[in-house]
Amino acid sequence: MMTCSLSACGLLGGDDKANAPRTPYLTGFVGEVVADEPQAALVARDVLAKGGNAADAAAALGMALSVTLPSRASLGAGGACLAWKPGDAQGQAFVFLPKAGEADAQSDRPASVPMLARGLYMMQLRYGSVDFADIVVTARNLATDGVPVSGLLASDLAAVQSPLLADEKTRTIFSNGNGSVLKVSDLMVQPRLAGALERIRIAGVGDLYNGSLAQAFVQGAQAAGGGLSTADLRNSLATVETPLTLRSGGVDISFLPPPADGGLGTAAAFIGSDGHATVRGEAVVSGWRSRQSGKGGSVNVADAQALLNTGSFPSGSALPALPASTSFVVTDRQGETVSCAVSMNNLFGTGRIAGSTGVVLGASPARRPLPLLTAAIAHQGTAQFRAAATASGQNVAADTAAVALQAAIAGGRPDVTSGPGRANFVSCPAGLPGGAGKCFGWTDPRGSGLAISSGSTK
Repeated sequence: MMTCSLSACGLLGGDDKANAPRTPYLTGFVGEVVADEPQAALVARDVLAKGGNAADAAAALGMALSVTLPSRASLGAGGACLAWKPGDAQGQAFVFLPKAGEADAQSDRPASVPMLARGLYMMQLRYGSVDFADIVVTARNLATDGVPVSGLLASDLAAVQSPLLADEKTRTIFSNGNGSVLKVSDLMVQPRLAGALERIRIAGVGDLYNGSLAQAFVQGAQAAGGGLSTADLRNSLATVETPLTLRSGGVDISFLPPPADGGLGTAAAFIGSDGHATVRGEAVVSGWRSRQSGKGGSVNVADAQALLNTGSFPSGSALPALPASTSFVVTDRQGETVSCAVSMNNLFGTGRIAGSTGVVLGASPARRPLPLLTAAIAHQGTAQFRAAATASGQNVAADTAAVALQAAIAGGRPDVTSGPGRANFVSCPAGLPGGAGKCFGWTDPRGSGLAISSGSTK
């Protein structure tokens, strides 16, 4: 992997906004971006248009979400990403789910360890092309300058208005000053978060887990009842896993593996939608989680792959109400693709801020169920990208993603017209490279997301 600095690559235009050189945009088709939050999608579009690859753009999108959609994707969030590029047999899965702290039981509002930056960093290190410090610049600028509140964030704010306004620190960020939360298009400025992002840019992601930023975060989390320690941050690592795989209709498909068990649910539902007996992804995830509950937290990906190979899936009763999430897909002109799902393990996590860092704390999974996170990437052999899909929608995310994946591979639009599921996908029916003219992205029109091509596909 080649990495370079802004001065060498000119990807994002430099750190000094006033004096930054204007990097020319590439011409022609350079990728697709689909996300639930439009401003973060535009950040990824700009990265692609200025020469970054899909991993660079996806990492920039994820870091931007920590500013534009803190209800579901603050730096306190966790998640999982699936990445594939031409030459890969199946790609790699990067798992950074919300994790509980050791002192969780003694905490008033137990927080999860902040995993977003660590997970995105690992993914971008393996698949990206620029320094991660460059990725953080736009997110920092958004926090400094302020962003208009999107439709999705406004909806989330309205849903939890009372508890957010009851806390001084959250009220400072999310209140309009007139006794209510921010509304659509209101400007949200986050100077403390900008400072934390600047610290990550200067000192690296590790500073949030081992450095002075980690100390400030822990102090703030403890003051907010989160109960985290420096050891919790230091010892919580993102992992690289082998994806679950399936071959269907001449297409190879990779899915997120457990413990991001929504991938198993999506794979099972996808098989069911392909002419087999109807299989509900949520029921499969429920059955899988019941099996895992007696294994002391250990997860064997090979067990999940064996179930997929045989088509004999566990089935359980309906899961309890699961946490909200958000999802996105990025594909570049070479066919490299990243598909991610992220969650705070509760809308706005604990509803509290980690002190001077400005980071909204995620909620510990020790007291509530883990989110159902799913992503899939379809390709023909090791050469051609075909489709990628992911979805949010709490309990129905896996089933929604399966419907979207089926449509994306076929080059059509999914039949998702009711229910809480919100899908995002990119489809290149003719494959990439060479089929750019027929690529398109799709996001559920009932939501407020954005599907955008970076450059012309005509």
